[in-house]
Amino acid sequence: MSSAPPIVPAQPHALDTDGLASQREQRDQRNDTWFRYVVTGCALFVLIALLGAALSMLWGGREAFSTFGWSFLWSSDWDAVQKKFGALVPIYGTLITALIAMLIAVPVSLGISIFLTEIAPAWLRTPVSTAIELLAGIPSIIYGMWGLFVFVPFMGDHIDPWLDEHVGPLPIIGPLFQGAPIGLGMLTAGIVLAIMVIPFISSIMREVFITVPVHLKESAYAVGNTTWEVVWDIVLPFTRSAVIGGIFLGLGRALGETMAVTFVLGNAHLLSASLLQPGNSIAATIANEFTEADSSIYLSSLIALGFLLFVVTFIVLAIARVLLGRLAQRGGKTS
Repeated sequence: MSSAPPIVPAQPHALDTDGLASQREQRDQRNDTWFRYVVTGCALFVLIALLGAALSMLWGGREAFSTFGWSFLWSSDWDAVQKKFGALVPIYGTLITALIAMLIAVPVSLGISIFLTEIAPAWLRTPVSTAIELLAGIPSIIYGMWGLFVFVPFMGDHIDPWLDEHVGPLPIIGPLFQGAPIGLGMLTAGIVLAIMVIPFISSIMREVFITVPVHLKESAYAVGNTTWEVVWDIVLPFTRSAVIGGIFLGLGRALGETMAVTFVLGNAHLLSASLLQPGNSIAATIANEFTEADSSIYLSSLIALGFLLFVVTFIVLAIARVLLGRLAQRGGKTS
């Protein structure tokens, strides 16, 4: 007589576990889809805002571009009475003051960051770092007021006369330092911009220098390298992409600065090779004359200047991206 097969009891727990796993997988997939939509929307928002700002300024400056054409870029005229406008003087002043600022700010920022990460004792690093952060938080109008009431008289009484007397007669660079010692001018604006940009660049350099692995520097010191050799051969090559990025970030800050430059630049539509003479910049021109625009062509010319500042900044950042890409490729080939 054959025996009946054993009855296998049901396993409700196994079925419940499979159902819960399936529900959890669907919920995770749904959440991941929503996460992708949200972060994609954030990225698209930046592009839409950027494109919208550029197109709105281009549309606002269409009358100036259609009236003056390409001559708007290289014309030095700025006559509100005769309604003749050109962007050459503001563009020139913007680029020159930013260049002066970077020539001063980059080596000073590099020295500050190297001192804080390689040389300064531990008790001194925190106070100096805090001071740099405080300088970065000072509003630009405070820099402008300090520049106008303190730094401009100092430049006019001491620096400008000395430069005009001793450097002005030189054959090549002399024309850059000739003129009346009034204190206001592109050199003064460039120095004030450098003081404003130094905290940003030095903070970025300091943060990236800290990320250099300690064992790399200790190995270099162990074989007899000096501090300068460690910085030049280890720290800077390891962080060069971030350092260049910080430099161009500071340059973008210098190009778009408004209030501080407005106080010390002189706000004169004069095209002069001398750095001691007053000049103008795109941001300062817009800030000073936007409320005085009494005609449509005047207002359109100011908006067109804003579009040109946008284009100049975009070109600078694009060059930065190209340089960083080439450095990354070069680093990949040498590694």
